[in-house]
Amino acid sequence: MSRYLTRRLLIAIPSLLGISVVLFTVLALAPGDPFEELATNPNVPPEVRANLRAKFGLDDPIYLRYFHWLLAMVRGDWGFSFASRVDVDTLILQRLPTTLFVIGSSQILALAVALPVGIYAATRPYSVFDQIANTLTFVGFSLPTFFTGLLFILVFSIQLDWLPFVYRADISATGWQWFWEHFKQSIMPIAVLGLFQGASWTRYVRAAVLDVIRLDHVTTARAKGLSEHVVVLKHVVRNALIPVVTLVALQMPAVFGGAIVTEQIFRIPGIGSLLIASILTNDTPVVMAVTFVFACLVIAFNLVADLLYGWLDPRISYR
Repeated sequence: MSRYLTRRLLIAIPSLLGISVVLFTVLALAPGDPFEELATNPNVPPEVRANLRAKFGLDDPIYLRYFHWLLAMVRGDWGFSFASRVDVDTLILQRLPTTLFVIGSSQILALAVALPVGIYAATRPYSVFDQIANTLTFVGFSLPTFFTGLLFILVFSIQLDWLPFVYRADISATGWQWFWEHFKQSIMPIAVLGLFQGASWTRYVRAAVLDVIRLDHVTTARAKGLSEHVVVLKHVVRNALIPVVTLVALQMPAVFGGAIVTEQIFRIPGIGSLLIASILTNDTPVVMAVTFVFACLVIAFNLVADLLYGWLDPRISYR
């Protein structure tokens, strides 16, 4: 397994290099100037702006700027934020834990909803439970996250006054009170992302279980006298989860995209809100670093999915 993992990591290096080339080229060719504000400021002499552009290499050819950026990334220097006036890695490390907590918790909630509901609906097809579950899942993934986010704010924050609708990072409480305040303000964004993904994944889980439950080896297991509980969990669910794992890994970019919208709605100080603010201010070093971090996370999730294949299906070997 270690050889397989090493080989996959080596394969991921050219993938990340290709992604970085595309991202850097697109951002370099995009309109906008990070020092545009200085150009319109009469108090800043033109030579100061020219010196700053020369210092950061903005007038160099694109390929030369890319190699400078790549060498700096290898050394651990992620660049300097033109808008915030701090190092890019400092900005990202300040906001990345919040984004990972919200996304990770929402995915756990999505799996906690999709797996039991999808499996139970597939073992009782066309029953009342199956029809209700299908209706709710269609409604769930048909509503965009910005609509459900605003609906949650209207109901739970404005009407019922149960939950805060603005995420605060500067909570002054300590101990359990600090934990409880953070948990309360995380409930709505986690629920918005988790229920949206859970509704979509429930349909795939149900379809995957229905495909496996009709196979011959499942009929043979029942003929041997195994209980229905053992047949479903050991012989059906384990094989049915393979396409579901693939789906979860491939939908990670969409999850991060939904997280960006959700962070804007609830004012979460995460990577998504940092990306939007950096795009609006033409802060290209931050935009490049954030999108590259997203690419690394997507590749990492796909690697985890490949490792899960071997655990779910013993016929798959790590070669």
